[in-house]
Parts: sequence; C-alpha cells; structure tokens
Amino acid sequence: MEMGGEAISLAALAALCLLCIEGGGVPTTLDGPFNPITVPLDTSFRGNAEDLPHTDPRLQRNVQGFQPEQISLTLSATYDSVWISWVTGEFQIGDNIKPLDPNTVSSQVFYGKKKHHLTHISNGHSLVYNQLYPFEGLQNYTSGIIHHVRLKGLKPDTVYYYQCGDASIPALSDILQFKTMPVSGPRSYPSRIAVVGDLGLTYNMTSTISQMMRNDPDVIVLVGDVCYANMYLTNGTGSDCYSCSFSQTPIHETYQPRWDYWGRFMQPVISKIPIMVVEGNHEIEKQVENQTFVAYSSRFAFPSKESGSSSTFYYSFNAGGIHFIMLGAYIGYGKSEEQYWWLKRDLKNVDRKVTPWLVATWHAPWYSTYKAHYREAECMRVAMEDLLYNYGVDIVFNGHVHAYERSNRVYNYTLDPCGPVHITVGDGGNREKMAIPHADEPGQCPQPSTTPDNYMGGFCAFNFTSGPAAGRFCWDRQPDYSAYRETSFGHGILEMKNETFALWTWHRNQDLYNFPGDQIYIVRQPDKCPIQTKVSSKVIISEE
Repeated sequence: MEMGGEAISLAALAALCLLCIEGGGVPTTLDGPFNPITVPLDTSFRGNAEDLPHTDPRLQRNVQGFQPEQISLTLSATYDSVWISWVTGEFQIGDNIKPLDPNTVSSQVFYGKKKHHLTHISNGHSLVYNQLYPFEGLQNYTSGIIHHVRLKGLKPDTVYYYQCGDASIPALSDILQFKTMPVSGPRSYPSRIAVVGDLGLTYNMTSTISQMMRNDPDVIVLVGDVCYANMYLTNGTGSDCYSCSFSQTPIHETYQPRWDYWGRFMQPVISKIPIMVVEGNHEIEKQVENQTFVAYSSRFAFPSKESGSSSTFYYSFNAGGIHFIMLGAYIGYGKSEEQYWWLKRDLKNVDRKVTPWLVATWHAPWYSTYKAHYREAECMRVAMEDLLYNYGVDIVFNGHVHAYERSNRVYNYTLDPCGPVHITVGDGGNREKMAIPHADEPGQCPQPSTTPDNYMGGFCAFNFTSGPAAGRFCWDRQPDYSAYRETSFGHGILEMKNETFALWTWHRNQDLYNFPGDQIYIVRQPDKCPIQTKVSSKVIISEE
C-alpha cells in the first residue's frame, strides 16, 4: 500500500488512522519532507536569562552535618537497576582548603516497595574532587563527599521508596521515591521522556523546569551544558560572555559552587525522576595538569560499565522499548578511537525486536542552520554518520545551539526517507541568551576557518559540491533538510505510542504548558529501511 509515495504495512496504516483520530491531524514524517519553516523572532520576548543569585533560597544548603543533599537518580543500562547519588559535607573554596575524607561517612541506600518498610540495603562508593588552579590569586575548590550507590534486582514499572545516607551517624535523607522503567519490549515504553539542553541556572531555566514538570516525565535526558560554572571567575564574578569580559585570565576559570547550587535547585525533580546526562563544552573546565570534565565525571553516575563503556563521556541504556546511545562530542570519535569501536559494538548488540526505537544523543549538532556553531561538529559527522545511518538510528537529539530546530529525515545533507530526524533543543534557558542569526541569511555565513570546535580541533567542513548550495559553504535560503526552526526557550517531550509511531512535542516557555510550539509523529518504517551492513558511498562534500 502506498501513502505519500512510501510503502507502509497494514498494521502501520491502522495505527496511523488511530493516531490521526487521537492527535487531531498532527502531521507525521510520512507526510514529509516538509517545506522549511522559520518562525519570525518574537522581539517582545527575550526571556529572563539572568542567573539566580547565590542568595536565592532554592540554592541554599538546608541540611546539617553529613545529612544528604543534592540527591539525584540515574538509570542503569536496564530496567532492573538504578543509581542514587548525593553529596554530604560542605564544599570549601579559597586559598587554604583541606579536602574531606570520603571514609568518614558511609554510602548507603535503604529501599523497598513500601514507604515505611525499607527492607533492602545497598552500599556504594564515595569520592571528593578538586578544582585547582596553579595561578596566584585564583581560588581553589574542593567538593563535599559525593556518593554513588547502585540498586540491583528491581522489578520493572514499579514504585520504590528509599532513604540515602549513613545510618550509623545517623545522617539520612527523607524518604523519597522513584519508579523503574518498564521491561524492554516492542509495546513497552515510559509514558513521557523530557529532553532538555543547555540549562544553566537562570530565571528562564526555572520556567523551563516548571513547564517540563507539568508534563510529568518519567525520565529526563539532558543533552549537555549543565550549570555554566565556567561563565564565572573563581571569586564568583560572572558574565554572559566570558571571553568578552575576562579575556586576560591565565586560564579559563570556573566558580564550582554553581554546581552545588544547581544540584540543590534540581533535587526536588531529579531525586524522583531519573536524569541522563551527556557532556557539553561548558563541562570542559580545564584545571591543573590539564585535567578536564572533573566535576561532570564526579557528580553524576553513569551506566558506563553496565553498557560496556570505559568512559563517562559515552554510554547507552534502555528505557522500555527504546535504546538510547549517549555519545561524546568532546572525546575522540574517529574510526580508530575507542568510542567509535564501542559504538559499533553497542549498535551491533541492539535487538530491534526488543528495543525497536534507536535514539542517539550528543551535544553539538550536525544539522543546525544557525550561525552559532554552524558545522562545528563536522569531523564527528564525517566519522560517525555512516555508522548511525547503517544501523537505522531513528532520532538524534542535540543541544549547544541556543534555539530550537527540527530536521526532515536527512543523511549526508541530503533528504533521505531512512535518515534520522535531528532535533536541536539547546534552548533550556542559560545565561548566554538565545541564538538568532541563521547561516543562510545575507552576510551571516561564517568563514570556514572559524567553524571547527576549539577544544577538539580538526577541519572537515568544506564547500558543498552538489545540490542547491554547490560551490558554497552555506545555503542562500533555509536548507531543505531544515523543517522547522525557532528562536525561543523551551523543552521537548517524546512519547512512544508503539514500535512504529512516536509523538514529539516541543513546548515554548512563553506558551501555556499544554500548547505545543512544534509537534509531529515520527514514524519508523523498518520494512522500507532495514538495517544495512554496507557503508554507503554517497559523498557530497569535497576538499575543494
């Protein structure tokens, strides 16, 4: 049977009819590719992207001694296990800091299915990290004691209650709760998955989180750039543009207490809803001995080992019938690198009969048409796009660009019915404000030499050699692969309806919470787009 020039099964057609009735005419990717849409900038709304001050009550430490704070929940690779993380003790910042001893307090979680009958106990590990600067006048930082405990043997789709801390002191948290993911299967999915990026800790970010919570997500995916501690000097002086205000500093400083403030603000949310984080460029945080990403790797738990990864930068996990792949844009991704080989192994092990949906996430987008960060991650795309395409990745989520954009199905800059839908959601509300100019607007196309990522280096972004932009570095109109773009703060909600249909909804902060800014059913076509084993030879980029 044909629909929109594409073959679909009778079962898929029946599901489509049902969803059309329920969704009130929400478009599907089967209706595409869509003509590009740019929503004009609403100049009356620029958001309140000013950081919350350290005096805000929501950022204050409200526990005593070694009582747990900054409690968070992370999924393991499968439904039967989760991680609980928290901080005890106070951070120190200044010239004469003395790290706390992690052995002074235990890492324990008491849990069970009944609130006042916590019959199980798990023990974990703890650590302290330092952010040190070998320059006179800069303040050093040492964290509180960070605890990570993994709970195992959990039942699927089940509410558990827990307390974390050290029962011997005693220093325990209140009794909290979480719900495990459903068992993996083609008809088994979490109800709603929130996708956010580039949050920071601003007034506008608080609106993003408030709107997101009204949508009642079961899990949160944060596509990098967490608290923007690197927008500050070590004395707590901040700026919307670090390089503009602090160009003379001997090293890019950070104000690490912003991490603690972020953990405190987010605790009411992420102590009951698991959050899955991947690193962004604002987590680099270079310090003594060229160490980087220390806060990021220390503060969150990651199912790296459970998913066969040796790094906190990349890992995978299942959420019902969805297999999520979290990739690192700031660690080696070339075909000789460990991340590439891990990705290849992980993709090969995915059973699409058990997890039909395959979703990939990393920070810097491949298909953003904004001037900011335009084609910045081109070397990563060149290295990994074929692999993701050949294994049939359905959806890609990115951040980095502080705006919203959704692509048509695309592969190698060409409309392709078997390519993934790329969605950029770097619009969480951080203090760097929003991205506005598009690279295809007159005078806005950046010089190719300015586009490579400063941290990763490399140069792979050359002029197009075919299509409407042949011979140029940028299109002269909104590219065909860009379906919808809008400069506004917000968040997205992903709802898998079955093994074939997923509803994606993007919500603007300034709208009513139940009013979608962008909405589409993403439709899988496994019969039309089987997993390929041979790398495509199609190339449209040259070094001319």
